[in-house]
Amino acid sequence: MLANSPPLPLIIDHMLKDQDHDLTAQDEEGILLALQHHHRVKRIRLEMPIPSLQKLVSSMDEEFLMLEFLYITAPIEQDASLVLPQTFQAPHLRHLVLDNIICPITSPLLTPTTGLVTLSLMEIRSSANLRPHDLLQRLALMPQLETLGIDFHSPIPSRDIEKQSRRMPIVHVTLPNLRWFGFRGVSAYLEALLPRITAPLLEKLQILFFNQLTFTVPHLLEFIRSAGNLKFSSARLTFEEEGISARVYPNEGAKMYALYVDVGCEQFDWQVASAAQILNMLRSVFSSVEHLTFEYEMYGISSKSHNKVDHAQWRKLLESFGNVKTLLVDAGLVGDLSHSLQSDDGEPLPVELLPELKEVSYFATDDDDDMFTPLLDARQRAGRPVTLVRHNTSPSESSS
Repeated sequence: MLANSPPLPLIIDHMLKDQDHDLTAQDEEGILLALQHHHRVKRIRLEMPIPSLQKLVSSMDEEFLMLEFLYITAPIEQDASLVLPQTFQAPHLRHLVLDNIICPITSPLLTPTTGLVTLSLMEIRSSANLRPHDLLQRLALMPQLETLGIDFHSPIPSRDIEKQSRRMPIVHVTLPNLRWFGFRGVSAYLEALLPRITAPLLEKLQILFFNQLTFTVPHLLEFIRSAGNLKFSSARLTFEEEGISARVYPNEGAKMYALYVDVGCEQFDWQVASAAQILNMLRSVFSSVEHLTFEYEMYGISSKSHNKVDHAQWRKLLESFGNVKTLLVDAGLVGDLSHSLQSDDGEPLPVELLPELKEVSYFATDDDDDMFTPLLDARQRAGRPVTLVRHNTSPSESSS
């Protein structure tokens, strides 16, 4: 039928998410037939298990002159190191999204002739050997990029990245149209990239770190500072089963965050320590944050030994937000936060911690009635009164 049809653009869209079922013979035949008409294919979106994808991807070894959108994803549970053919070309490609699929850094898809607007490489396996310098060299050829996502499947040893960085030639990348940048990996890789990238119009920055003992992110701080469109007024810290995340918004009522920082870590005390470490390094960019919310969404603690958090870590975290005027605290964190605002002998800390605080709102049980009373009394005596507001629903419930 395709052979006799008018030469209209073809769209190949097949999403098979059930890993227990392979592609039917009829569907496979239809997709392969459409791929044979490569000069007419404008859009490809394939999501299915590796065995089904293997044959389809292998057949994509021609020049697709009309192709503008390519999205291919394989289940992350399956690692067949599926690689796009080097002979696959799409000179008019605008959007490239690959999930658990290897695109060689030398692929014709990553050349300036494609005019890529979207590049998202997700679940990058170690077999891809994507070194920071190689990535930067390709990004330098993509001035039209508006969306960039780099997402690793598992951590790369920091020592390997640092060794590569010491041998990296000087490459500077200017992405004048970049609006959104997302990264998941280790901080060493991100720190190797950021000092060599300029993105003056960046509006949204999303960073996810694998769990590490220490974080050093001076270049992340400078990168945020250099992005003139990143404005921060409100922040929301969420403690969840799989990690701690910080969402920072341009204004209090904004629905979409400007900055997202996440650390994959299950232990509660490590979550607080990681957040304190990273946010304290970025504290200068948070000086404009006036509204701070703490959410608690952990419903099963893996080990009681990791429940108890050093109050000094909480204070270090709070020091990152020196201009906060309103503090909203979820029920599961009221005890920790209130005690962290007191010294070890139970006396309230000096007003240097959260010096601009005007209101504390909390979601609490009956046992939490007097938690913030010492703080209120101390601020009253210092001539800096703080209003206390109690709620009966959690922040997540009240915002949904």
